[in-house]
Amino acid sequence: MAKAVKMKDIAQRLNVSTMTVSKALSGKPGVSEVMREKIKTLAFEMGYIPSGEIREGMKKSYNIGVILAKYYTEKWATFYWKMYQEINTRAVEQNCFVLLEIIGEEEENNQEVPKLIRENKVDGLMVLGCMDSGYLKMLHERVPVPVVYMDFYVNDIFEDSVISNSFYGTYEITNYLFHKGHHEIAFVGTLFSTKSITDRYLGYEKAMIEHGQKVREEWIIPDRVGERESYDSLTLPSEMPTAFVCNCDLTASKLIKLLQETGRRVPEDISVVGYDDYLYPGLCNVDITSYGVDMEQMALTGISILLKKISKTDYRRGIHVVSGYLSEKQSVMSR
Repeated sequence: MAKAVKMKDIAQRLNVSTMTVSKALSGKPGVSEVMREKIKTLAFEMGYIPSGEIREGMKKSYNIGVILAKYYTEKWATFYWKMYQEINTRAVEQNCFVLLEIIGEEEENNQEVPKLIRENKVDGLMVLGCMDSGYLKMLHERVPVPVVYMDFYVNDIFEDSVISNSFYGTYEITNYLFHKGHHEIAFVGTLFSTKSITDRYLGYEKAMIEHGQKVREEWIIPDRVGERESYDSLTLPSEMPTAFVCNCDLTASKLIKLLQETGRRVPEDISVVGYDDYLYPGLCNVDITSYGVDMEQMALTGISILLKKISKTDYRRGIHVVSGYLSEKQSVMSR
């Protein structure tokens, strides 16, 4: 059973006194409205229940559905399994239950309504990872419960989304390479295959421009066909950079393997950075410096938004961007 959240736990997270938390939650004066809202929001996200009473929004235990496309469960695409575990953990803390449904390619192509929805088993739905646009449009039109997208957004379908900060994260990790003395830096990722990869490229490009470096076309290296199929092998440029920025750690691991097969050492000869800070164990013999995705906070944010939608509580609609962190490991060497 999850440990009960206390006022001091909320106070520690926000670096304020327990008295401040008490005043904010009880509606007493002495707390700014900005801080009061921060405290109330965090208390909701952490599952705080006031002593002697249960809040209106916590009276009911909800069933939360999570759908995940089957192709995200194959090969080494374990990033979403980890995120699903975080969602499940955070839902339990909110006294909710999670039901997972894997959507096969035929079901997706035929735009079949998920079984969880057809059988009225869930109060809200989380879509974990981007799916076919036609399928997403069907969900938007035919699913009667609140929906939240996790780790993606769609321009022409207005649903609440929770994403990592792809643009700033790659901007930060590219700047990290510049601080390590690198100036000849390539990007590995297929532009426009996904919005997150495009956003990560734009962060890389911003850092390059700010450091007076031209983005060379031959140093933009594709790593996949469309959204789903990744290349088994990458193509190295004829003139090598000193460092590569990869759109994800899985691509970074493939690049490192190729570099080693061609006689190049990482990081002694060439540095490599990735994105996610998550890789299936055993895929790479070099620990990859990466911009980490805060899966715990993304799960907390997604659950909080969905519960507010279910209980018809006011909240800020739109795309919710969660910042990550720089994770320094072994794949970068100063020049």
